[in-house]
Amino acid sequence: MGGDPAPQNTARRLREGMAHGVLSFPLTAFHDDGTLDPDGFRAHAADRLAAGPGALFPACGTGEFFSLDEDEYRTVVTVAVEEAAGRVPVVAGTGYGWAQAARFARIAEEAGADALLVLPHYLTDAPQDGLAAQLERLAARTRLPLIAYQRGQVAYDVTTLRRIARIPNVIGVKDGHSDLDRLQRLTLAAPDGFLFFNGAATAEIQARAYAAVGVPAYSSAVHAFAPEIAGAFFTALRDDDHKTVDRLLREFYVPFVELRDRAPGYAVSLVKAAARLRGQRVGPVRAPLADPSPADLAELKALLTAGLDLVGAAL
Repeated sequence: MGGDPAPQNTARRLREGMAHGVLSFPLTAFHDDGTLDPDGFRAHAADRLAAGPGALFPACGTGEFFSLDEDEYRTVVTVAVEEAAGRVPVVAGTGYGWAQAARFARIAEEAGADALLVLPHYLTDAPQDGLAAQLERLAARTRLPLIAYQRGQVAYDVTTLRRIARIPNVIGVKDGHSDLDRLQRLTLAAPDGFLFFNGAATAEIQARAYAAVGVPAYSSAVHAFAPEIAGAFFTALRDDDHKTVDRLLREFYVPFVELRDRAPGYAVSLVKAAARLRGQRVGPVRAPLADPSPADLAELKALLTAGLDLVGAAL
């Protein structure tokens, strides 16, 4: 990870945070007319932080980065940094091609973010050389540490992993493919101190499998609407309380995933709908996403009530 102490310091803070809490991906709040609601986001971010995450990741996939313009992005990252107030690292999303990603990176840097999560590039497939060059070009244009997100059309092989790990400010990889054979090869090829975490959709479902290949840290979309459930699962997993882990998986997480898989985009819109059910001022999703159908919303409410009952919390 090079000799620059700043990326190493951020990596250390993230490692410490991941050891005691999930990685929280807050929702971006919108008014009913689709305009940004900064006050709603501030309240939502403050509530997520009060629940004790290991780090805060604003304006990423769950935060609908793909629907934000640059001014809105600046507002979201600035509010997240203000609310975190140095208590946990703030890792902002960035993406598209490297040139546009660099524009967002500059905004995040000016807003005080600690690092960037580099979302998969837009539209096209790319060879391994191009995937590495994308990160190299972005890294040359920002001082912020970078975490590469392999998902969709981005999947690193061992040679590329070694190449990107030599970039001084690339500190880790978030994995969304759940190809554990490939992931094990990557973790073994990475230098000491390089970060990996489980970024699968509803990551708790595969948390034990990821931990078995040396990747115990994970992001939690559930933390965006039910930190009580997310926290209970994290504690049970950490303490090897397999009975509680199995019960939460069986009675909440698996049914939630089955509902999530019912329609494209539900990985975000169900989470946002659940947050609204908890009284969070987050508003609707933006097109091209769509809010859940009335029938699915009713099923979500029943499932959320059952999940909260499991951990002794209230809707």
